[in-house]
Amino acid sequence: MKRILKTVFVMASLAMFAVACGPKGGDKKPDAKKTEAEKKEEVTIDLFVMSQCPYGVQAVEGFMPLLEKFDGQVGININYIGQKKPDGSLSSMHGDKEVQGDISQLCAKEVAPSTKEYWDFMKCVNEKWREIPTHDEECAKKVKLDVAKWKTCKDGEKGKELLSKSFDLATKKQATGSPSIIIGEEKYTGNRSAQAMEQFICGKFGKDKGLKYCDNMEPPAEVKLIALTDKRCGEACNVDNMIKSLNGIFMGLKATTMDWSDAEAQKIAKAAKVDKLPALLFDASVQKDEGGFKHMERWLTKTGDYYLVKVKADFDPNAEICDNKKDDTGNGKVDCEDESCQNTLACRPSTEKSLEVFVMSQCPFGAMAVNAMGEVLDAFGKDMDFKVNFIANMAGDKITSMHGQAEVDEDMRWACAKKLYPNNNDYLKYVWCRAEDYRNPEWKKCATGPIKAAAIEKCVAEEGETLLKENMAIANGLGIGASPTWIVNGTTKFSGVTPKAIQDNFCKANPGLKGCEKPLSNERASKAPAGACGS
Repeated sequence: MKRILKTVFVMASLAMFAVACGPKGGDKKPDAKKTEAEKKEEVTIDLFVMSQCPYGVQAVEGFMPLLEKFDGQVGININYIGQKKPDGSLSSMHGDKEVQGDISQLCAKEVAPSTKEYWDFMKCVNEKWREIPTHDEECAKKVKLDVAKWKTCKDGEKGKELLSKSFDLATKKQATGSPSIIIGEEKYTGNRSAQAMEQFICGKFGKDKGLKYCDNMEPPAEVKLIALTDKRCGEACNVDNMIKSLNGIFMGLKATTMDWSDAEAQKIAKAAKVDKLPALLFDASVQKDEGGFKHMERWLTKTGDYYLVKVKADFDPNAEICDNKKDDTGNGKVDCEDESCQNTLACRPSTEKSLEVFVMSQCPFGAMAVNAMGEVLDAFGKDMDFKVNFIANMAGDKITSMHGQAEVDEDMRWACAKKLYPNNNDYLKYVWCRAEDYRNPEWKKCATGPIKAAAIEKCVAEEGETLLKENMAIANGLGIGASPTWIVNGTTKFSGVTPKAIQDNFCKANPGLKGCEKPLSNERASKAPAGACGS
């Protein structure tokens, strides 16, 4: 479900929500007379997380009830995702405290007298996951771990050894996103609610492994989905993978695909106030699957009697198609002659030596790309006309962005800096400073030199929304939803985050420039996995 995950999640995967109530039999307690040694794990779940990743924390909490419900027949191994540097040191996406938290949790498992104490420790530290590992010792004492042994492990070589092996396993299993879930030997990408996980485990292993809990499972709730598409739109409106992915979230999904040429499809679109395709619409039955609904709720918009999934939808079935040599609207204007086509890639004029990057200001991959431009601009100087543009959307009359209101606010500050300080690309001094520490809300520390915080504040208050709307219309017209996306000479898209990748693509369209001869770095600004935010 790569496309939908990136668009709304995208959807990485990146997101998991509250755990649903379990089906009948969920309150059954393990047999107190059974020892752990007597219980046989029939199914093993490998869960790969980062200790300070909110989605990883939620996944750990979501899996805790499974231990009781399956009464020892399902086992869960928590592993960690990170990098081993050439000097042997260990690093993780959220910094050194996350590394310490990973080690602390592995050592808790190492010294815990039983699974219960280990999971009690995990529950305790995750209650204040943002503060990991500052309260870990308090939790170790609370759940009655052998604190001395735990400290010896986490402060010594043993803890580093455990984490190193955990990182190696994550690499071997190609687990790069937190959480990544492998059940048996199969990577699981569906809904991470308790209900969905139980349905999957029972459906996959229940009979073969004799899982007793599965005997009382209720069938999944039926959820109806209508997918509206248009054959004229081609692959951009292909919803097959989206539906396949939603099948992994809603175990009882019943999907119907309708083409725009069907009068009933247009009737439904009108009722749901849909004017762009593709459109994925749930009816009220989506709420019957409590876990699936909670998993998707963030990416659903209530519209009429339907719930619209927030996916990338650029095709206007009532507008001119700009490259099919037909007058689609009946106004006598074909393709680029129609004013509605002016912002599309097919009708954009070519502009030599120009480079644009489209980003979300709080996207880590966008930040890498923007920061790479310092080296690139030093190489090309006046031989390159560079601009930063923004990716955002409208929900009614409100601007929205993948990383929330804070990103919208920062986008407006970038847009204002761009307007106020265009000479010699002075605005980039602010942009580069913020991209280095994009999570930090203290933006004014980057308003130095020619950049004035008061001027930016005044601009944001008076015209920030207007500037951002005007700029984001460029990305929307071009069908750009992934941060970063580059366009060279106004017409050619490419992707990349290293100075060398940017140089290569720019020089392919603009050969013979002096900057093309200069050796540039092929290293990313961060060792985080390559990728993009958005679709």
